[in-house]
Amino acid sequence: MAKNKYLLPFIMITSLFFLWGFAYGLLDVLNKHFQETLNITKSRSTLLQAAYFGAYFLVALPAGYMMSKYGYKRGIIIGLLFYAIGAFMFYPAAENSSFNLFLLALFVLASGLTCLETAANPYVTVLGAPETATTRLNLSQCFNGVGSFLGPIIASYLFFNEAPGATGGNLDAVKLIYVIVGSLVLVVAWIFMRTTLPEIKESEIVSEASLNQKPLFQHSNFTFGLIAQFFYIAAQVGIAALFINYCTESSVGIDNSDAAKLLSVGLILFTVGRFVGTSLMRFIQPNHLLAVYAFVNVLLSVLVIINQDWMSVYAMLGLFFFMSIMFPTIFALSLKDVGKHTKKASSFLIMAIVGGAIVPFVMGTLADVYNTATAYSIPLVCFLIVFMYGLKGYKVKKSTNYEEVLLDA
Repeated sequence: MAKNKYLLPFIMITSLFFLWGFAYGLLDVLNKHFQETLNITKSRSTLLQAAYFGAYFLVALPAGYMMSKYGYKRGIIIGLLFYAIGAFMFYPAAENSSFNLFLLALFVLASGLTCLETAANPYVTVLGAPETATTRLNLSQCFNGVGSFLGPIIASYLFFNEAPGATGGNLDAVKLIYVIVGSLVLVVAWIFMRTTLPEIKESEIVSEASLNQKPLFQHSNFTFGLIAQFFYIAAQVGIAALFINYCTESSVGIDNSDAAKLLSVGLILFTVGRFVGTSLMRFIQPNHLLAVYAFVNVLLSVLVIINQDWMSVYAMLGLFFFMSIMFPTIFALSLKDVGKHTKKASSFLIMAIVGGAIVPFVMGTLADVYNTATAYSIPLVCFLIVFMYGLKGYKVKKSTNYEEVLLDA
């Protein structure tokens, strides 16, 4: 990076982080919006998360295989095209007021995002020295946070139009915003088609220690990281999916529009947390910072569960700040010294995002049966698992068993 060899590719790849952050930022506002405009329950609305993050589980391995065969650039372009197609599918879904069509559109859109994430996350880690991979990935993920908080801000004004008689206008706003997004993504895809990106081979940049190539699932930092990533994403998605419900059901008197704006505040804190965390990693080991952030979130989750008016709402906002570094830090620590398995390992780590498809539905069911505050006991457990990974599970164990090397070869 000092010689600017990878500066332009780094900037271009980082722009992708913004694009999928924006798509995710809109998603959590759609939950509450569809509960009202399409008259569905909380648990049914979380099927949006199931469609979105389920795509990550189903598409990640094929995307990883495609990149191994054809390279990062083609994977990125295909991802952008699927993203655009999914965005344009929102138009007929809104025209027909069909929740099922919205689910299909989200699945197609998220299939594109899966290709982007499977390509972009490991690509950033190899665009420079291995020892600074975690810092680089956190920096790129900062712009993912910027897109995430802009989404709810825009949606709060467009989706929750409280003007008298403005019912159908809400779905008109959904059509408008996704057509604009789809058009922008097509422009970005065209730019990538016209730009040369270096195709970096992991074997050229990994450390000498990683040349001892044991099978992927014998890398304990990867296998535990896979589990930690599943539960972290489960917590992040579940917290955001029911955030508006939590705020509007509390006794502090917040309506849908104000709750959506509060969600954007939380995502701003999420973004600030990434910039702060990236800076702190210059002085603090990434795994230590991960453990501290996870432990703080365990304590904040307790305050959310007891549901004490504004104190609990503020604790909910605090969760976003301390979640900020978790995904990129777990991702980079999991890929450390996996060498030639990097693309395959990235695919599995993206598949772990399926936690965001499964757990929010469980939380939505708990919220329907009991109350929304009770549902936040699940993120508490998730953060405990992340804490254990930052404390111990991240460690790379070196293999001296040469039979494993021969078997893997």
